[in-house]
Amino acid sequence: MFLKKADVYFVVFVVLTSVILWFLPTGFENPDLRKNTLREKAAVISVDDSDLKRFGLILTGEQSMEIEILSGEFKGRRVKASNVLMGQMSVDKLFRKGDRVLAVLKIDGETGEIINARAAEQYRVDIELVLFALFGLFLIGYARWTGFRALLSFVFTALAIWKVLIPLFLKGIPPLPVSFLIVSATTSIIMLLITGFTRKGAVALAGAISGVALTAVLAIVFGALFRVPGTAKDFAEMLLYSGFYSLRLTDIFLSGIFISSAGAVMDMAMDIAASQAEVVEKNPGISRKELIVSGFRVGQAVIGTMTTTLLFAYSGSFTFVLMVFMAQGTPMEYIFNISYVAAEILLTLVGSFGLVLVAPVTAMLGGFIYTARRV
Repeated sequence: MFLKKADVYFVVFVVLTSVILWFLPTGFENPDLRKNTLREKAAVISVDDSDLKRFGLILTGEQSMEIEILSGEFKGRRVKASNVLMGQMSVDKLFRKGDRVLAVLKIDGETGEIINARAAEQYRVDIELVLFALFGLFLIGYARWTGFRALLSFVFTALAIWKVLIPLFLKGIPPLPVSFLIVSATTSIIMLLITGFTRKGAVALAGAISGVALTAVLAIVFGALFRVPGTAKDFAEMLLYSGFYSLRLTDIFLSGIFISSAGAVMDMAMDIAASQAEVVEKNPGISRKELIVSGFRVGQAVIGTMTTTLLFAYSGSFTFVLMVFMAQGTPMEYIFNISYVAAEILLTLVGSFGLVLVAPVTAMLGGFIYTARRV
């Protein structure tokens, strides 16, 4: 496939930017977490559960185990380790012989020897890397150069969120404008990576940015009407307890609404832009009005499934809560008024509404952009 120099240069630019982001400090690195403390991969050699006590479904007490350290300066060393169970099933871990664990090692500052060890979590980095590698290989194997650019956009977006967006949130920068700017920037890079500097890319990008902007406005307006506090979301309260008292949690929650829907908005914009590009290629003489109508028809077909896709995506993580409500016979009117349920409803409906709006906007933009050069 013939590649324009501008496209190649842009790919190189995104690669270099991703490398810079990878090494960019966030400003929230905590040297004290590493001072006299090591976190290494380890294997469980043996386990002693004799100190554990069961109360119904709950286990409490301490697991004693022997682990073999598999990484770092103490690799090959076998040490005694512990695992304390607090009786909270959501956070407690129960380890068995043969498990790979993340071990937290306390080191004596004078002797440099291990003075304490505990098993903190199952070690999952290896399998996570394998899964990511398989994802990348299949993506590139199927889509070739486009697959590579898609993978690059995936990595770049993840780095932009972790290295830029989250630190700016924690520093107290107004969440709504900064999140819109970063989503717009990442959307632009993703679109240009996939389509190159083409009219199709311009249509898709213009439609996606418009859709994100409309979704942001809807999130702000209906967020105020719903009056859902940011503390309705998991871990929000923990931020306050961690010392970040001045964070605008509700604004961060509202920002998450249009951040969450940005991917679906991009898909919708790209579907319409690509279909209109195909129509123009097959029928170069098509009128602006006919091209817009074609875009509308494609949008109507895609919206039917895309809005349901968002419902599945958002409600899937809510399954256990819904099961609890049903098991207890909770009235629907009460359920819909609970703050964290209302938060998910707001997230789903505003995201879906944004999709409905981006379809006609992209179709109209495509009609003007694809026919702009005609005399």
